[in-house]
Parts: sequence; structure tokens; C-alpha cells
Amino acid sequence: MKKPKALVLFYVASVVLLIVGCLGITARIPAAPLAMPDSVLLNAAGATFPYPIYSKWFTEYNRLHPDIQINYQSIGSGGGIAQLKAGTVDFGASDMPLTDQMLSAFKVKVLHFPTVLGAIVPTYNVPGVTQELSFTPDAIAGIYLGKITNWNDPAIAQANKGVHLPAQDIVVVHRSDGSGTTFVWTDYLCKISKEWETKVGKNTSVSWPVGLGGKGNEGVTGLVKQTPGAIGYVELIYAVQNNIPFGRIQNAAGAFVKAELSSVTAAAAGVAKTMPEDFRVSITNSPGKAVYPVCSFTYLLIPLKIQDANKAKMIKGFLQWMLNDGQKDAEGLSYARLPKEIVTKELKQISMIQ
Repeated sequence: MKKPKALVLFYVASVVLLIVGCLGITARIPAAPLAMPDSVLLNAAGATFPYPIYSKWFTEYNRLHPDIQINYQSIGSGGGIAQLKAGTVDFGASDMPLTDQMLSAFKVKVLHFPTVLGAIVPTYNVPGVTQELSFTPDAIAGIYLGKITNWNDPAIAQANKGVHLPAQDIVVVHRSDGSGTTFVWTDYLCKISKEWETKVGKNTSVSWPVGLGGKGNEGVTGLVKQTPGAIGYVELIYAVQNNIPFGRIQNAAGAFVKAELSSVTAAAAGVAKTMPEDFRVSITNSPGKAVYPVCSFTYLLIPLKIQDANKAKMIKGFLQWMLNDGQKDAEGLSYARLPKEIVTKELKQISMIQ
């Protein structure tokens, strides 16, 4: 006997409503975390130099604290400083410590927090040369001033005895974007060459006497690789990860030293106990036989006063984690850890953030 059509429709409608109801209940359960009152998105921008370790840190911190996400734009130190000044990010990042003049232009006081140490290395493309080259300070300054124009110049040859250097024109490559890497490189050049200090100076961007510009480490590396006779400067982590050849540089003690963890750490040893209270310091061309001469701290730039109390709390928590637990990730990415004395001073500075 067939059931009345109305009864069949009633059964079908009941089943559909039951399914929809069940789906509605299960769909609402995972949505609950989105309503967490303490969830925070922090926006930051700046230096490319520390990007590999910042990326690792921000990902790891989000894994430990799912309610905190840090969105970092690797746009260069100059861009990070500009965005922090404009108030479009919660904090910035720079390889260059801000000058008094730069700090005075901010609406709020900015604190410097060193995060790790790194190095800038000279990379080159010299036809027929497979050996690791060595560079004196005079040779580097002469090349970037445009005074040394050939690879077999005596200023280069004397430091590389036994290496057949060709009569190849030198093509200088530099960064075209505002870069903390450029600041560190030009800061070093200022210390080893009075002529460079007088004519060019140091900054995230300078008026280069000679050369071709490439954007980022990728742009510099690309130009060096495709241009016979080229020389450029890139971050150590980038050179290591991409298997790019780079040379030794003669330090202030007269030793030719390669950039590696021990020689980068040695560069910070001299200032560990005498670090200024605001952490603004240059460690290029530091004394010591084991020191690699083109090293730098890299910094997070944190406003002293943060209007959003929840964001202030989250930033302080991240800084504490970075200084205590995050440092263990440095060596694996070719950075050097901060000396303990500096970590202790920074932990005290965190309490200043309001």
C-alpha cells in the first residue's frame, strides 16, 4: 500500500531538517577560536638581512602561540624605517642603528633591540679563477671608488699569490634599493678609506662612484653571475644557502679572515661588556686577529609606547622568547648568537615598553 504523498514529503523534509541541523552544530564548533578576544595580528617590515631567521622565528612563535600572527614584509631597512615612521606597521627592522636625527623625526621614542649578528661578504665572477680570493681594505676601497679597474691589478694580485688573475675589467655591482646591507658595507668603507668617507659616506643608499645596481641580494647575485669580471656584496646567509663563492677580507689586525660563525662572533666580543645603553653601535673593522671585519648587529625597532595594550603585551612576550629560546636557531642559519651580556641588558629594556 502506497503512503500518501503528503506523508512522504513530510518524512523527506524531516530528514533534511535533521541533517541540516546536525551540520549546523558541527560547523559552529571549529569557528569558536575565531572569536578569541586576545587574538592578535602584528605587522612588521624592514631588513632583508635577517629575513631567514625572522621568518623561522615568527612561524615558530605562531606555532607556540596560535593566537599571535606576525606578518613581516622583507622590504629593506630603509623601507622598514619609513613604514614605522608613518605608523603603518607595529614595529620595524633595520641593520642600521638609527641616528639621533632620524630618531628625532619619529612621533614616539623608538627602542633598538639587537637580534642576531651577521656578515656581508664580497662575491665575484672572475673567468678562469676557481680559488677563494683574498682582498685587502685598500683593494676593496679602490674597486668601489673606481680606481682599481682590472683584476690583475697589483693591489689584488699581491694578496693572491699563485692565483692567475686575468687582465679582465672589473664590473662593480651594488644594491639599488635602500638596504641595511649597503649601510654595513659603506660603514666599513668609511672606516678603511678617508676618501670614501669624504666623497661617498655611509647610508642605506648612497651615490655610488661606479657600478651597476641590483635590487636585493637576488639582483646583486644575478648581475654578478651573468657578468664576467663582476664583484658585489651580499649577506653571508644568502651566499651560503645559494652556494655562491665569496672571498676573505684582511682585518684590522692584518689577518685574512673568512666570514663564518666564529669570526662573526669574535667581532661582537669587544663590545659585549661596553655596549651602549641604547644598543646603537658599529662593529665593522673591529680589532682582533680572528675577527671578520664586515659584521653587524641587526635590530628590531620597537616603539616605546604602543597604544594597543594587547599588542604591547604580545610584542614584549615575543622579545623575551626571541632572546631566550630563539637564539638557538641562529647558527643553523649562519648567524651568530647575541653575547649573554647583551641579552641580559635587552631583557631589562623590555620592561620599558608601555
